[in-house]
Amino acid sequence: MIIVTNRIKTKPGFAEKMAPNFTKPSPLQEMEGFIKVEVAITQGPTEYDEMNVNMYWEKEENFQAWKDSDLFKESHKRPESGSPEASKESPLLGNELIISKVAASIEAISKN
Repeated sequence: MIIVTNRIKTKPGFAEKMAPNFTKPSPLQEMEGFIKVEVAITQGPTEYDEMNVNMYWEKEENFQAWKDSDLFKESHKRPESGSPEASKESPLLGNELIISKVAASIEAISKN
């Protein structure tokens, strides 16, 4: 299993507003090898907000297939220049993509 983390910095106050956008029902859920998405907001920074959008995949090839898909391109499309959306100032300050292979894990023991 791999975890693809998109570490996104935004202007203060935007992470809480943007986080639900990454977990809305979408065609992503039907992609081969997709497991889940979790969004975590880093606690502490005051000069910016930071979200870690963690996507869990069975294999890196599955993630690459998603990234190369028309569905990915459509979901990441920028507003057309000249449109009202394009004229709005973006809350995004930057991002970094990190791909990690899960090397070990442990789960809670059921108390039933």
